Amino acid sequence: MAESEPRSPQNAPRHWRYAAGVAMAGVLAFGGWGLWRAWSPAPPPAPAGPEAARDARAQHAELEQLRQRVTTLSRSDQISREANRDLQGTLSERDEEIAGLRADVAFYERLVGSTAQRRGLAVHALRVQAQNGGAWHFTSTLTQNLNRGAVSAGRLTVALEGSRGGKLQKLAWDDLRQQPNAPGLAYSFKYFQQIEGDLFLPAGVTPVRVIVRLTPQSGAAVEQSFTWAEATREGSGATAAE
Repeated sequence: MAESEPRSPQNAPRHWRYAAGVAMAGVLAFGGWGLWRAWSPAPPPAPAGPEAARDARAQHAELEQLRQRVTTLSRSDQISREANRDLQGTLSERDEEIAGLRADVAFYERLVGSTAQRRGLAVHALRVQAQNGGAWHFTSTLTQNLNRGAVSAGRLTVALEGSRGGKLQKLAWDDLRQQPNAPGLAYSFKYFQQIEGDLFLPAGVTPVRVIVRLTPQSGAAVEQSFTWAEATREGSGATAAE
């Protein structure tokens, strides 16, 4: 049998270069495929099936329902808050009205009730409120229940005591009305009446006391004094002591 020809040393490098070339071509081909995958546009998504479309519609409907519910609850809360504020305001007004009516009932019971103390002509209360231009508006409540059914008539005037420049100052009705020989305010009633008028205080005068004088058509005059602080306080003003 013939012996094979031994491989010459010159042929070895040629085979090695061939193998290296094949390997290099494979590497380049793989790298090119990777770059193409990285930079090529993504394929369009597969069209959704009927079940996916139904799920999307259901989610959209649920979302709209939740939004509508939030809007409704928010509006309901706003309406409740407004109604509560209105109710609180109404209750406060009712409390004030009830307090006023109770005071009126107590006043009428003292005046015309079966156990009321009989009193002649009197100034029951006085209230003074500031107006524009240095004017003061007063409201005086007159009462009498001594002669039931009889009419009390006459004139009302007001005087004031105060201080100006550290000295006592007394202002008569003419001074407070800024009118010489100013007539008093007429009154005529059986049980009670409110008389209203305006006073004008000169600049620099600090009021201390107000004196209301009633001059009936017959009988002696009646005077009742009130402190300025009581007459100008918030509420019903000053009330004569029983």
